[in-house]
Amino acid sequence: MAAEVESPFGRLLREWRSRRRVSQLDLALEAGVSSRHVSFIETGRAQPSREMVLMLAGVLDVPLRDRNDLLNAAGYAAVYRATDLEAPALEQARRAIDFMLRQQEPYPAIAVDRSWTILKANGGAARLVETFTDPSAASDWNGNAMRLMFHPRGFRPHIVNWEAMAAALIQWLHRDVISGFGGAETRNLLEELLAYPGVPRRWRTLDLDVSTAPFLAIEFRNGDVDLRFFSTLTSLGTPHDITLQELRVEAFFPADAATENAYASAR
Repeated sequence: MAAEVESPFGRLLREWRSRRRVSQLDLALEAGVSSRHVSFIETGRAQPSREMVLMLAGVLDVPLRDRNDLLNAAGYAAVYRATDLEAPALEQARRAIDFMLRQQEPYPAIAVDRSWTILKANGGAARLVETFTDPSAASDWNGNAMRLMFHPRGFRPHIVNWEAMAAALIQWLHRDVISGFGGAETRNLLEELLAYPGVPRRWRTLDLDVSTAPFLAIEFRNGDVDLRFFSTLTSLGTPHDITLQELRVEAFFPADAATENAYASAR
């Protein structure tokens, strides 16, 4: 009897089941197939159809970029595009993002990709950077929002509650990596930030007890300028383009009257 040959698709499917902590039986029940069939797919004894690949990926909430990898592993062509944000095809999405950033004025707002590279920023964000960073250090954080928060020449020296804020951001990155939303760039970014001076070793592991509240408090201070914000992250609903699925808008809101008044003149 010939030995079973491990299926590349089956290996990836098991990895995603493990990430999502879903058993073969639970996956089968959600997909409306038998657990025996799922087992055969994972061992390579059965070849999944294109529709089955997409169904299983949907049940496991696999990001669109990785659904393409699953399709390729099963021998099918990718179906999801990663369109440049400036492409004509994304004009309506781009208009919506620009509208969100304008509406947030005079308070800061940025649009970032899955590795936290800043794709767009409003005037409020530019003013925040000008107030709390050294312009000569811009190349140190190189347009990345996480580096901007963590780098010793970025926001870090001016964030009063830096350790609490940074601990929460690190855990967001850990979750992005574990969930599969963040790719190799996010893993590399996480390792880079963990290697910065003064970053506690305990942050190297995921802490499930850390709050996953959808907002983050942050206080900036530079001389007599003291600003308090809370920030929120917004993602697009159910996009069918990789670029749009991976895009998030971070908006900063004044956390006290003093911060609101400080920005009032910029309206």
